[in-house]
Amino acid sequence: MKKLAVGMVAALAVLGAGAEELQWLTDLPKAEAKAKAEKKMVMLDFTGSDWCGWCIKLNREVFSQPEFAKYAKENLVLVEVDFPQAKKQSEELKKANEALQEKYKVDGYPTIIVLNSAGEKMGQLEYMPGGPKPFIAELEKLRKRS
Repeated sequence: MKKLAVGMVAALAVLGAGAEELQWLTDLPKAEAKAKAEKKMVMLDFTGSDWCGWCIKLNREVFSQPEFAKYAKENLVLVEVDFPQAKKQSEELKKANEALQEKYKVDGYPTIIVLNSAGEKMGQLEYMPGGPKPFIAELEKLRKRS
């Protein structure tokens, strides 16, 4: 029993480590500057993080997985554009998020907008079943096109 508990703690630590590596920015201009410097894509996640079922599912099945964390660390600058119901946000962040929603004509959540390192829109994704593999495959199609 003790070995099982130790194994479970170790497995949770490994899973948690992968998820913790992800750095989600909320400032698109800073993200674009970072992407340009590092020659990465920018991935904007338009989400309702505390109320949207599909957003929560996407986060749980894809974004929190070690495989996605590894891919993101090497290829993406992540930006969360959140429209929560209970979580507090500054007025400045709310206005910035609303401006991005209008700019990219986002009318549902989750919507993923992918930009190249020059800040040009490359494509748009949404929740898809199957975990990180199919999501990463779609990101790779966009990356190879640019």
